[in-house]
Amino acid sequence: MKEGIHPQFHDKVKVTCACGESFETGSTKKEIRVDICSKCHPMFTGKQRIVDSGGQVEKFKKRLQK
Repeated sequence: MKEGIHPQFHDKVKVTCACGESFETGSTKKEIRVDICSKCHPMFTGKQRIVDSGGQVEKFKKRLQK
């Protein structure tokens, strides 16, 4: 294995979700921020959550009603 070409591995990295949940893991980054985690993902919670970034859901609903 070559010396000096691999990134430094950090054992305790804090992962923070947009919902506020956080946990620790290992990574080459010092801090990780995610949009969705197992505490707020619909597959794990059973609740549907629609993330509408540009009014696409509203446009779809209008077309569907026609």
